[in-house]
Amino acid sequence: MVVGAGFIGLEFAAAARKMQKNVHVLEAADRVLARIMPPPLSQFFEKLHAQHGAEIICNAMVDALIGEGDRLTGVRLKGGRILAAELVMAGVGVVPNMELAQAAGIVCDNGVVVDENGRTSDKAVYAAGACAAYTHPFIGRQVRLESVQNAGDQARSVAAAIVGRPRPYNAVPWFWSDQYDVKLQMAGFSLFCDDHIMRGDADSDRFSIWHFHGDKLRAVSAINRAADYMQGRKLLELGRSPSKAQAADVSFSIKTLLS
Repeated sequence: MVVGAGFIGLEFAAAARKMQKNVHVLEAADRVLARIMPPPLSQFFEKLHAQHGAEIICNAMVDALIGEGDRLTGVRLKGGRILAAELVMAGVGVVPNMELAQAAGIVCDNGVVVDENGRTSDKAVYAAGACAAYTHPFIGRQVRLESVQNAGDQARSVAAAIVGRPRPYNAVPWFWSDQYDVKLQMAGFSLFCDDHIMRGDADSDRFSIWHFHGDKLRAVSAINRAADYMQGRKLLELGRSPSKAQAADVSFSIKTLLS
């Protein structure tokens, strides 16, 4: 039993199914990956897991774990439904640890608020990684990123500021996830977009989605298309955008926009 259909939950579910284990995935939202991905990719991963025999139940709120003696026997959902389970893995996200910063009087807002150099409201204190909330210049919104890339890159920016060589943190974020034989690679912020252009055939398990806000490219999500991901990420770093027609046309070489 997996509680939470984010990346950790779905990756665990995929690994368990490869071991021929019966898997239920319980998600409180109305779709998987709802906090981080747009609906087209949620639909793809829901279908992928169903094809591999994992049952995903959305709008499912866990009421209690039940058992006999010291042995887990199931999960009871709000509404009374009980699902048998011998093991429960919870991947339900994290709450930033802000207690120390708050006790020190440092400004917090869903994280320890920092500037482009990782400096908090106390000029002698810095923060980096999943606890740090900052306004990302790429989208002009406050974000708090829970990723390996963000933790490493932001920490290097903080170190540079501490030694008197400021290097403002403005990296385009990137992420990845491996599930079954599918590799998802992403760059940018896909949730803050109003149009999602498909490049390739979703039924072939090899396609990419180019996410736009207006006519501006804001993110690229690639399924088993590493070249699309690398080229899209480079475009984002350069601040360049293909037209929506170019993004949709697999015969058009995105690489020409990089020269």
